[in-house]
Amino acid sequence: MEPGENQTAERPESSQVSRPIPTKILPIAAVCVFTLLISGCFGRTRYPSYYALSVAPVLRSDTGPTRQQGTVAVRRFETPAYLRQGRIVYRQAPDQIAFYEYHRWAVEPGTTVTTAVLESLRSCHVFSFVEPYDGQSRPDYLLTGRLQRLDEIDYEGEVKVEVKLSAELTNVRTGAVVWTGDVGGTSKVDGRDVSSVVVEMNRALHESIGRLLTSMEQQLTGTELSSR
Repeated sequence: MEPGENQTAERPESSQVSRPIPTKILPIAAVCVFTLLISGCFGRTRYPSYYALSVAPVLRSDTGPTRQQGTVAVRRFETPAYLRQGRIVYRQAPDQIAFYEYHRWAVEPGTTVTTAVLESLRSCHVFSFVEPYDGQSRPDYLLTGRLQRLDEIDYEGEVKVEVKLSAELTNVRTGAVVWTGDVGGTSKVDGRDVSSVVVEMNRALHESIGRLLTSMEQQLTGTELSSR
């Protein structure tokens, strides 16, 4: 015989037959392999960051006499569907809407704006009583509004914030619209992170609400308020 043939024939039996793996070890091994694959493919779990708008109420700047005539109820400000999704909005083109996946609102913006308008009206003392609209009471006036834009703007070479607000005041007894207002604009964001964007949104909303209320005060006369 050739030397190679002797070596094959005399190999111990233990080296030719693989021993079976105990059945109890197989499930544990499978779980370990699966866990390693998941960790390698997906890495650490990422959780969303939540942001809260904190719009300061507009304070009356003058020290002259205030007109406290009539009661007003403020209906919740409407918002377009894309602002109700909970995620912060940004635009990379005028006609393109995109959403941050991990940066979201803790409270829907329409709710925050409504609260800010309520507090601002109470501070300005234009009406004798200001309350949220509940559909039960009969105020003299009803204020309705809409938050049309609250977007981060990422085109034209810099980061900006765009805010648009509109509102109208209706005499509940006559059904006549006694005032309408529409404000909006863009403002530059100082930082490059989402927190800086939210800070500028707060400031821009505060300014826009102030402009709306100033317009309403200028148009409403004592005669109009008293003729309810």
